[in-house]
Amino acid sequence: MDPEAFLDLANQVIKLKMFPYFDVAHSLLCALAVREDLGSGAQAFSRKHPLACWLSTMLVIFAGGMVANGLLGEPILAPLKNTPQLLIGTITWYLVFYTPFDVGYKVAKFLPVKITAAAMKEIYRAKKVYDGVSHAAKLYPNAYIIMVIVGTLKGNGAGFTKLIERLVRGAWTPTAMETMQPSFYTKASLVASVIFVLDKKTDLISAPHALVYFGIVIFFVYFKLSSILLGIHDPFVPFENLFCALFMGGIWDSLAKLLGKGQPKEETKDTKKTN
Repeated sequence: MDPEAFLDLANQVIKLKMFPYFDVAHSLLCALAVREDLGSGAQAFSRKHPLACWLSTMLVIFAGGMVANGLLGEPILAPLKNTPQLLIGTITWYLVFYTPFDVGYKVAKFLPVKITAAAMKEIYRAKKVYDGVSHAAKLYPNAYIIMVIVGTLKGNGAGFTKLIERLVRGAWTPTAMETMQPSFYTKASLVASVIFVLDKKTDLISAPHALVYFGIVIFFVYFKLSSILLGIHDPFVPFENLFCALFMGGIWDSLAKLLGKGQPKEETKDTKKTN
């Protein structure tokens, strides 16, 4: 592709408006995530506890903004003031849970629909990460770690509110902590936040901002589609294993085990000789 045409395409992507189509895709997949988390009892639960079902879905949809606002000292419920987005979230929630014969859920699970919505949601995620980094940079211009944290939370806030979201539905799962088992989306949002901070605050990245943003979008979309079509759920795992082995004590623990196994054998030989 011609470099100028590629840059023009990148500029078009960065100018995409999220409302309403990308908001619909985001809300649809959030409602699907809640329904799948409920498992086989999702339909019965939605009939018996519609308020809890709606609240948990809204919490997933608006999680990034709520968590980021709470950390930045801003009103936690401020994301809910966006009435059109709230209506979109409510409508998609209703379609997923309450349409006759479960038509809405079946259409949302239809592979072409799911792939399209997933690709749109990843574009939405990249936008949220960038907006989080930019917002934090205005409040704390020199606090790079805060920019990274806010960008990560904006990108995958639902992962960090899973404990509360399930609690709203009456399920207490204290082990469902994103900090203990980070998902791919948290890791990807973290990497994207770091890249956006480097692009925004340093001279380490010489490429135009539009190309950096477009690269993040491609990264998100590619691995999301790979997880759906190819089953590649977390490409960071090999690098994490290597890093932990080299710098987090993995090699030394293995070496200690080997030495520990060898030591008793030497002792038993010595005791036999003395006898």
